[in-house]
Amino acid sequence: MTDTPEVSNGAMQVDVGLVGQLAELLDATRLTEIEVQDGDRRIRVARTVTMAAAPAAQMMAAAPAAVAAAPAAAPAPAAAPALAAPADHPGLVKSPMVGTCYLAAEPGAAPFISVGKSIAAGETLLIVEAMKVMNPIVATKAGKVTQILVENGQPVEFDQPLVIVE
Repeated sequence: MTDTPEVSNGAMQVDVGLVGQLAELLDATRLTEIEVQDGDRRIRVARTVTMAAAPAAQMMAAAPAAVAAAPAAAPAPAAAPALAAPADHPGLVKSPMVGTCYLAAEPGAAPFISVGKSIAAGETLLIVEAMKVMNPIVATKAGKVTQILVENGQPVEFDQPLVIVE
């Protein structure tokens, strides 16, 4: 792959130069992970992206596997500006965690809610994905959705306003 020295890691030879080049590629392209495979050797470099600043790439070398290489991930969507919402509104639903907001159960599916829709207490409003776990955010009371303050695929912060139910 490259002319850089390889470091022995048990039975696997890790090309440190390649890992460094992949980490630089992550920074240059703003990708969150990249994976390459050469025969039974597979190297995956990933980083965790935060809203404040992207930390240095976290490097991981995967064990040999007979799995096809995954395509490079698309860049994380940019945070959309939040719509104005009164912080003390009694029907304001806030994010209980940091993650990525999804308005539908899967790509192409109908959204859980829409402005003007009547909902019941306990009904799913949206999903926040955190650490590869899909967390449903449910209505705490029955009412009508008057505002959706986030977009599909948008990163959200803890306590960020998501929806207003009146």
